[in-house]
Amino acid sequence: MSNEGHIFQINISQGGVPKNPIRSGEVTELGVVGDVQRDKRYHGGPTRALCLYPLELILELQREGHPIFPGSVGENITTAGLDFEDLKVGDRLQIGALVVEVTDYAPPCATIKGSFKDGRYSRISVKTHPGESRLYVQVLHTGTITIGDRIAVLDD
Repeated sequence: MSNEGHIFQINISQGGVPKNPIRSGEVTELGVVGDVQRDKRYHGGPTRALCLYPLELILELQREGHPIFPGSVGENITTAGLDFEDLKVGDRLQIGALVVEVTDYAPPCATIKGSFKDGRYSRISVKTHPGESRLYVQVLHTGTITIGDRIAVLDD
């Protein structure tokens, strides 16, 4: 079990998916500068500033035959090496210069159906597959992040 990992990929888009990789990015209380969310009712804002998803689950889903890839389900940070399934609402993480707090599990929606065989985007719902959902986080301390930056779970 590892409570440390690193940033595998940082992803942004002008709205929608996939989000495309960038090498580094400035992060404010509202997320990565340059990232746009189309539907602000469900995405973005201070309590959903960033969306996280692990490379390990992406690879597992690929083995199941899903055409998912880093950034395709709208995550801003693709993590690697972190025991993602153990994270829960209220946990705090140091991500490079950032300090963030997990605020919610990101419910999947039809915009990401292209990442799943037969369009079954509910495959990453916390309701049907606990520990395999994307996570929303609030940014408590802003800064710049870069691919390879360390991610660590902070003690309470």
